[in-house]
Amino acid sequence: MLELPAGHFVAGRVEQEQADATVTVTGPTGDRVLRAARVGRGGPEAFAFATDSAGRYMIEVAPADSAARGAIKVRLTRSEPVATMPEGKVDQAAAYLYEDTPGAVIGVIRNGELAFVKGYGAADLTYGMPFTPETPTNIGSTSKQFTGFALALLESRGQLSLDDDVRKYIPELPDFGTTITLRHLLTHTTGYREFINTLLIAGRQVLEGDYISRDEVIRVIQNQPELQNKPGTEFNYNNSAFALATIVLERVTGRPFHEWMREEVFLPLGMTKTWVRADPGQIIPRRSIGYIPGEGGFREVRDLHGAAGAGGIYTTPGDIAKWMRNFRTAELGGPEVIRKLTTSYILENGDSTNYGLGIFVGTERGLRRWQHGGNDIAHSSTFVYYPDLDAGYVVFSNYQGVPGRLAQVVADAFFGEHMQEPERPTAASGVNVPVAVLRRYAGTYEMTTLGGVLVKVELENGALRVELPGQPALPLRATSTTKFEVVGAPAQVTFETADDGSVERIIFHQNGDHPGKPVGKASQPDLAQYAGRYFSAELEAYYDLAVEDGKLVIRHRRFGPAALTWTSGDSFSGTLPVTNVDFQRDERGNITGFVAGNGRARDIRFERLRQ
Repeated sequence: MLELPAGHFVAGRVEQEQADATVTVTGPTGDRVLRAARVGRGGPEAFAFATDSAGRYMIEVAPADSAARGAIKVRLTRSEPVATMPEGKVDQAAAYLYEDTPGAVIGVIRNGELAFVKGYGAADLTYGMPFTPETPTNIGSTSKQFTGFALALLESRGQLSLDDDVRKYIPELPDFGTTITLRHLLTHTTGYREFINTLLIAGRQVLEGDYISRDEVIRVIQNQPELQNKPGTEFNYNNSAFALATIVLERVTGRPFHEWMREEVFLPLGMTKTWVRADPGQIIPRRSIGYIPGEGGFREVRDLHGAAGAGGIYTTPGDIAKWMRNFRTAELGGPEVIRKLTTSYILENGDSTNYGLGIFVGTERGLRRWQHGGNDIAHSSTFVYYPDLDAGYVVFSNYQGVPGRLAQVVADAFFGEHMQEPERPTAASGVNVPVAVLRRYAGTYEMTTLGGVLVKVELENGALRVELPGQPALPLRATSTTKFEVVGAPAQVTFETADDGSVERIIFHQNGDHPGKPVGKASQPDLAQYAGRYFSAELEAYYDLAVEDGKLVIRHRRFGPAALTWTSGDSFSGTLPVTNVDFQRDERGNITGFVAGNGRARDIRFERLRQ
């Protein structure tokens, strides 16, 4: 129990030995201020909160599993007034990063120069190397803008056209009866299979470091029976396309992609600490190491194979400042290249994708913004540039457990004065919503744009909480009768209802708007009819389905079992690598196979084998 004044900041950590702890902070009026739990098995759990009012605050630490055994120790590391200066606000937001945890580096850039830069936590836990402003870090898909720039630069030099057919340069790609251009590659509108998600369905342990050659990207598309969509009609985020773009560049220039980028883009801009990591074996001096949750804390993992072009760049905030400067000066490429890079692609139906050539273009609270995020297996990044201010920021980390809230704190602290005021809840403690209404909101929802993952909304002690796969349940606090903010995460949830009050759909607001539909509550069909062995000729992969403990489970020789949840008809949802399964029947009603997908790879056919 702590007696605290209003406007006070507290941070601490829980040392967990062979146990996982849930940290709950309750305010003076009994409202829950924070609930946090690290997904892992033991190790440190950090927490932080700020007080809205004076009074007693209770910090409760309990095992996430009541049957678990293990020691739990609590230590407060900071107790101070809430910061008022931008630098202090960022320091407090990063208070959960310690010298023995993965870390991050934050850079704020104005007029092509670093205005603020600081590292937090560790870049390498094995050798105790701290994260510093000079630590090269994998920025994942934030790399895509560099690939887009490279092809636009080649076009400006007359070496190719973005409207060229990709088969002009990679003739071994199949002819799907329609032209797929280089511009389609750079705008996620090809209709090709996404190779990482496709190989996951095939049973490859991509997230555990399985080797993927770049030629395999071509083979994935060669095995694809038809396009997932007509080119130019749908935005579907696609790493295959950017991997293909690197092959185009190499065949046009006759030079390896990583060497060409270093010599033609990075060094001319003075980006001496930036490299394309061609494969996970390439040495990048003093780089950050990637980590994921593991036994006793964290586990080291390798970078993705085959990521060059779609990801794979290691860089520093100082070098990104030089890249942002070129947005204004266009010293490399000229204004036309920058214009093409940052002009939104328009779909065939006239809708804007808000995506240029490897970079998102839009607005943030009324301020024009060019941005991209990135994730490798462990590393994560946020890149934001405000062209009207000639300013921006980056947040690079070697651990995806670093919440997106850190980037939002940087944006608000350093650039909030230039933005429109965000919508605020009408009351600090939320809106009082009748329990009868909350009961209608409780249920399971299939997220249609997130690969069919299931989100659970539960009613507990008169309050709602939301749970995503693999994450702890977090409380929902009402800001209206249909809108809720997620306590402890930078996200919101909206329930859209019919005239009778029933939920028609849910929208999860975090890094975009993601709709979901209620999972049917009718009696599920007889699961035994779906059991059997299935084969995909496209993936050369077998799946075995069986009923175990009343659940339909799916197995591959390299993973599983994983439970499938019935949603409606003959459709089921699951978790990666297979997030949605739709069974097919013949004219007599017999199950003949299913089509599977996970969002970016979809409609992959599996035939049922005779028993």
